[in-house]
Amino acid sequence: MASIVLKNLVKSYGKTEVLHQVSGEFSDGEFIVIVGPSGCGKSTLLRMIAGLESVTSGEISIGDKVVNELEPADRDIAMVFQNYALYPHMTVRENMAYGLKIRKIPKAEIARRVEEAADILEIGDYLDRRPRQLSGGQRQRVAMGRAIVRNPQVFLFDEPLSNLDAKLRVQMRLEIRKLQRRLDVTSIYVTHDQVEAMTLGDRLMVLNGGFVEQFGTPIELYDRPASVFVAGFIGSPAMNLLTVTGGHSVVQFDNETKLSVKAPISGQITLGIRPEHLIEDAKGEFIIEAEMFEQLGANTLVHGRLQNSKTQIVASLPGHVSKEPGTEMRFSADKNLLHFFDVKTGKRLDG
Repeated sequence: MASIVLKNLVKSYGKTEVLHQVSGEFSDGEFIVIVGPSGCGKSTLLRMIAGLESVTSGEISIGDKVVNELEPADRDIAMVFQNYALYPHMTVRENMAYGLKIRKIPKAEIARRVEEAADILEIGDYLDRRPRQLSGGQRQRVAMGRAIVRNPQVFLFDEPLSNLDAKLRVQMRLEIRKLQRRLDVTSIYVTHDQVEAMTLGDRLMVLNGGFVEQFGTPIELYDRPASVFVAGFIGSPAMNLLTVTGGHSVVQFDNETKLSVKAPISGQITLGIRPEHLIEDAKGEFIIEAEMFEQLGANTLVHGRLQNSKTQIVASLPGHVSKEPGTEMRFSADKNLLHFFDVKTGKRLDG
């Protein structure tokens, strides 16, 4: 096990810089999730930590050692890929043992490690099968087993669940989290799925265009997003982000709806309200013309727009809502749960 420190990492391809001064400290045994949209640089960052991509500038330390110039095999890491990367002509047992075999680990030790990993992952019955005889979830367990037998200092996961169906993804991310806690190995997990990130990570590093937007616990990112980007990316359904004009302790929407706020706000700002923080209220300030009701079972999403406005808004209500599109509904919002962002920079205004 080992801590990981990233110092001002930059990655360029020719004159194009794709990662910009990325820094972060990952504690020993911590589960870190790097999350962001496609093309933001998260897989590139993971591959730099693994040694599969060179570092343009900056430092990567694993434990007390700077590893910039070390080959992947010398970094004591194990990586689990999106496509499993299993050898089709080998059995499960042979796939899991192969990395140890080429390191000339004694046969008895290899057998012990493979059996132990297979027991942890509940794939003991499949050791003599080949990958084509396994389901997607079973193949992913084999890929994880191949990483476990290495006893590495660090696990790296590159979108390992993206090829699985929705139900299996939920099951497998639970298995990965339980496994990481049991082994207590420092782990870095890359995903574009914010729900996956929120449920797995001790802390999340949110990347956007190669920059770190915010690095913190899932609850910190949910409760106090540092920017409009994080506010819109973290949380499902996404936060409502509305352009308003502030004056003293009141903000005004484009349809002249006014909402009192706790702190004085002046000028044009972006107001953030999470759908789950809108409450149906006969005396509420927001009059919404409902356009669609999305029934999700435990809750209902109300999609609509502010009365006399083109401003779209989403509210999340508990249980079933049986109303017709076109219905006018009133909502109020808790003043303690509002978010304010600078229109130009997108950065949080209230600290």
